[in-house]
Amino acid sequence: MGDGPGEGVGTVVGQEQELSSVVDSDELVEADDDLDDVDDVVEDDDTDEEDDLNSLEEEGEIAADYIEGLLDIADLDGDIDMDVEGDRAVVSVVGATLDELVGDDGEVLEALQELTRLAVHRKTGTRARLMLDVGGFRARRRTELAELGRSVAAEVSRTGEPKKLRAMSPFERKIIHDAVALAGLRSESEGEEPNRRVVVFPVG
Repeated sequence: MGDGPGEGVGTVVGQEQELSSVVDSDELVEADDDLDDVDDVVEDDDTDEEDDLNSLEEEGEIAADYIEGLLDIADLDGDIDMDVEGDRAVVSVVGATLDELVGDDGEVLEALQELTRLAVHRKTGTRARLMLDVGGFRARRRTELAELGRSVAAEVSRTGEPKKLRAMSPFERKIIHDAVALAGLRSESEGEEPNRRVVVFPVG
């Protein structure tokens, strides 16, 4: 950037004789020290963000290699895409013959995602939060569940009665929670996995 904090301070110090009657020289030194501290904080934040991004990209690469190995073993064709969304790596498998990797209501996909997370954990030593998608299933499911969340919120608002939904995965429950919150209602998860489900409550 053209005019950084250091350049501004240099200009002030260069004009110290003109400003001596207004600003004490000790105050200029203190201001310079404060700006140095701010620069250090900004650099540290940038470094942390870069390290986080590198870690997520590494997770994605490990996961992609693991999934590619599974596709080879199962003799399935599929292209693998890697991305980073927020604070998690996303690995997507796209192909025409991948329904068997999704299963009924995404059950096989959820199991495959856990196996992939374990493979990443074994390599990195840290718990992975990566998301695995196959054939665009999660993208379609996100749209469907957001609509379900809005519909249930409208029903609960109309009837004034809480409504309990069927058991869902953490991924599915989060989408419902977000949709309900946007509708101005409250929701909670209750029960134990794999039977944990969302309950939507009316206002008040």
